Amino acid sequence: MAGKSRFTKLDAFTKTVEDARIRTTSGGIVTIVSLLVVLFLSWGEWRDYRKVVIHPELVVDKGRGERMEIHLNITFPKVPCELLTLDVMDVSGEQQHGVQHGVKKIRLRPQSEGGGEIDAKILSLHAADESATHLDPSYCGPCYGAPAPYNAKKPGCCSTCEEVREAYAQASWAFGDGATMEQCQREHYTERLAEQRHEGCRIEGGLRVNKVIGNFHIAPGRSFSNGNMHVHDLAQWWSTPVPGGHSFSHIIHSLRFGPQLPDDLVRKLGGNGKNTLWTNHHLNPLDNTKQETDDPNYNFMYFVKIVPTSYLPLGWEKQAAQNKATWEQDHSVGLGAYGYGSDGSMETHQYSVTSHKRSLTGGDDSKEGHGERLHSRGGIPGVFFSYDISPMKVVNREERAKSFLGFLAGLCAVVGGTLTVAAAVDRGLFEGTVRLKKLRSKDN
Repeated sequence: MAGKSRFTKLDAFTKTVEDARIRTTSGGIVTIVSLLVVLFLSWGEWRDYRKVVIHPELVVDKGRGERMEIHLNITFPKVPCELLTLDVMDVSGEQQHGVQHGVKKIRLRPQSEGGGEIDAKILSLHAADESATHLDPSYCGPCYGAPAPYNAKKPGCCSTCEEVREAYAQASWAFGDGATMEQCQREHYTERLAEQRHEGCRIEGGLRVNKVIGNFHIAPGRSFSNGNMHVHDLAQWWSTPVPGGHSFSHIIHSLRFGPQLPDDLVRKLGGNGKNTLWTNHHLNPLDNTKQETDDPNYNFMYFVKIVPTSYLPLGWEKQAAQNKATWEQDHSVGLGAYGYGSDGSMETHQYSVTSHKRSLTGGDDSKEGHGERLHSRGGIPGVFFSYDISPMKVVNREERAKSFLGFLAGLCAVVGGTLTVAAAVDRGLFEGTVRLKKLRSKDN
């Protein structure tokens, strides 16, 4: 017999000899069942360890000098594209009049003809058909009393109808239909405007704005600043020959601030489209909003509260450590790519909205049973979006539901706990069988 080691006295798992063991049928059944239970619970522990969960955090947004993108797709079935102007302004003093970059207007057929698409025009300040390249190089068109625009192709001249319109806008003058101006006659601007009177328009694209309190709006006529006032040339809006006039009935197909999560990621995190925490966060409340009016003197306002939101995928820390530039947004990236990090992270925004509408002629809400509710008179017809930025930021971080050490601890608990319970059950069955045999032997 081998000599005893110094660790023998420390053995907590004392052994019994084979002759002292009793094997029973019930014990075999309990062993098989306990093994199945161990395998089932171990598989559950493995699934929990592999599961990725979203851990939301609320922090103070300490970003500086950031910008954000606004992506919109809005249809105006009763306003032609030639009359619509998109402007952006914010509290920092930055203004974008008649936004030209990243947005396109799509002409739509009249509603009586189905409203299908006619033509899509990417907005640019000097379109190819208005460049006046076919004119005499010495030609210098008049600006009809207005100072020549600073961005004219030939300094001091208005060679195209667009440059005349720009000159009038900078001088804060009403332009009209340009019927008496040679540049507009040459380009058939008046005829083009007349033939589009019954059409609709869809505006879609993206804007990049400062991440501060501001607004953007879609209103009729060319816009310009007159002192501290923002003004639109409404001459063509009021003098329309269309029966009943135009109106700002509209359908907001989509409106979001920042990038949208890919569908595959939404399915992975949202349980295949179920109404879970993550998918509910990224529903854009203004999507598929429809507003109707026959009044050309009508104003729609949407007050939007924006909450910055970050999405950090699993393992983003390692990639971010390798690329320190990930922590800073690159303002030079193309429109539509802003907000995506090279480490898979995403900077986007959630928002809530409150809407309001009123007639510019004033009045009250007696028809709705609220005669005490009065509306102010005056303003600009159109659709206005006023947005405010929250100082708090939501960070959605992907994490493992369990660490590897937690998985091992759970696995040990499963094995040990199951075997302990199985041993107690087996002991109970064995003791019960022995006592039952004794009772039967006494009866005999």
